[in-house]
Parts: sequence; C-alpha cells; structure tokens
Amino acid sequence: MSLPYQQMSAFNSSNSFPNDSAFRFVRSNSTATRNRSARWISPKAAVIPNFHLPMRSFEVKNRTSTDEIKSLRLITAIKTPYLPDGRFDLEAYDALVNMQIEDGVDGVIVGGTTGEGQLMSWDEHIMLIGHTINCFGTSIKVIGNTGSNSTREAIHATEQGFAVGMHAALHINPYYGKTSLDGMVSHFKCVLPMGPTIIYNVPSRTGQDIPPSVIQSLAENTTNLAGVKECVGHERTEQHTKHNITVWSGNDDECHDSRWDHGATGVISVASNLIPGLMRKLMFEGKNSTLNAKLLPLIKWLFCEPNPIGLNTALAQLGVVRPVFRLPYVPLPLSKRVEFVNLVKEIGRENFIGDKDVEVLDDDDFILVGRY
Repeated sequence: MSLPYQQMSAFNSSNSFPNDSAFRFVRSNSTATRNRSARWISPKAAVIPNFHLPMRSFEVKNRTSTDEIKSLRLITAIKTPYLPDGRFDLEAYDALVNMQIEDGVDGVIVGGTTGEGQLMSWDEHIMLIGHTINCFGTSIKVIGNTGSNSTREAIHATEQGFAVGMHAALHINPYYGKTSLDGMVSHFKCVLPMGPTIIYNVPSRTGQDIPPSVIQSLAENTTNLAGVKECVGHERTEQHTKHNITVWSGNDDECHDSRWDHGATGVISVASNLIPGLMRKLMFEGKNSTLNAKLLPLIKWLFCEPNPIGLNTALAQLGVVRPVFRLPYVPLPLSKRVEFVNLVKEIGRENFIGDKDVEVLDDDDFILVGRY
C-alpha cells in the first residue's frame, strides 16, 4: 500500500467518531441527570496521531536542486528598504537586487537578520519572497528566511515560501527559549523534506550552538540539506567540510581565509550589499590578501553596532535607500557617519553601489518608525 493511501486510510479511520471512546455519549438513567442528554467521556490518551499531510508540490519545472544551491559562492543577505511610513519601498528594493545581479552575486537571502525579517509580519515576509522570485527568480537564486524558534511557524512559513517559488530556505535553530539537541534535530526534520535548506548557526544571536554532530545527523538522513551558514570560525568550517558538508562563512571578516584556506564554498555576506563586485573578486578570483586587508576596515565599521544598523546607515548615506529605520534600529552617530565617508573615499566610490555622492547626513534627515 502506498504511503499517501496509508495516510488517507488512517485519516479516514481516525474520523470514525462513533467507534471512538473519546466521542461516545453515554445515556444515563439516573433521575438526577434525567434532564441531561449526554455525558462526555475523556479520551484515554492526549496524543492524537499526526495525520497532517504536507502542503507541498512535486512539480519540477521551476524547482532548484540542492546541488545548485551548494554551488553558490556569493550570497547577499539583502537589505529591505522602507518608505517614510515604514512600509516596504519596493522600487528601492528592486534597484538593490538589480545591482546585485549586475555585479555577479549568485543569490540573495530575503528577510534574514540583515533584511530585518524579525521586524516583519509573516504576510510581509512571504510577500517579499514572492515578489523577489517573480521579478528576479530567473536571474538570481532566492533563499527565503523562513526559520523560527516556533516549529509550527517554521513549517507554515516554509510551506508558503516554497509555494510562492523560493529556491531554498534558510533555517535557524530555536532561539531564546532554546531546546535540547534531540529537539533541535526534530525541529529541522520537520522542514527539511520541503526543499533545499541552509541551516544557520549563529550562537551570538541564538544563545545556542548547533554542534557538528547535529548537522552530520541531518545530512545522513536527507538529500535536502544544502549546507551550513557557519559563524563559529575556521576550525568549525573544517569540521564540516571533512564530512563533505557545504559551508558558507557567515562572517565577512573571515570569509576570504575561510574560502581559500579552510574549505568553505563561499560567503553569505552583509558587505556585498555595498560592494558586490569586490566581494565577488574575493570569492572567485583566488587568494587576495591585499584586497581582503583593504576591505577589513569597512567590514569592521559595518559591525561596530549590531547588524543591520551599520548597513542601513551606509546605504542611506550612499543615497540608494531612504534614511528610514524601523525601530528598534537607529542610525549610527555622526562620528561614525563621517568615518564611513572617509572609508568610501579610501576604497573608491566607484566600487560601491549607486551613483550619488556619499553624504554624512544630519541627524534630522533620518526617520524612525515605531508603528508600520
């Protein structure tokens, strides 16, 4: 008997309410209860078999293989720009993505930490993934951040993300509340069957490391694990790659050495929002310690406060997005904005996206939005 038939048969049998003690009504002859028509008997067990069928499609004409995702070298964690009232500025967003494509970026993460998925409703999140696929899906790989610390939300968002056409999903381990290692494995196993998946390990944000044993366990049981965005360092990268697990560095300041000295495939980058062409050189054109050293001051500047504060400030100073921040993010102070202008001059304005002169901007130029 095929699995779908077994599942449907089980589902049908589970709906035979008259034969289930949980749904039997017992008549009482007692005078005291003569006015009651029935008495409910509680079920013998609180656990009901899970007959929830996955909301997935096996139509392959627009699907992307896991191997295609594994081959990506430069993936940008794309910024989400805003209108003055805090809604998405899709015109500015489209321009940003087009500039990534023109400078040779392989893929974009939509609604990640850099894209402020944590400040989006799920409706906004899925809409932006769908919009990106509809507009750019034939030119660049679209990886939707559909992870959550709630397994239920991660399942639902990932189903929707693949339904609107994303090429792969990015999943984080359950953060804040955290879970056991067995719980972590169970969480990922709920979403991996849906399509190509990158697991994101960033203990500085989640408060919990994903050890290599968890990744290896998952890799042995699925063909959908594309790899790991790893933020723990070079030694961890090597632990993964010796087991043939694809790794993207999650740290711009380490990505050059990770790529050329420690076996990483590439980087999922914040800096490539600003300098996609130079980041492509760093990932594709061989070891280049001189270029890497030239970019490190900019990368250090970008992360002087929690990401994406630096990036949001920089893009506004370059004139490619409006200077609008969804709270709780606020722009970097004036001294840091002056520092960015000097960094742009040192690296060369021609290496940054956009065509406007870089500006310092006044404090009053920025709009902070708490309701959107």
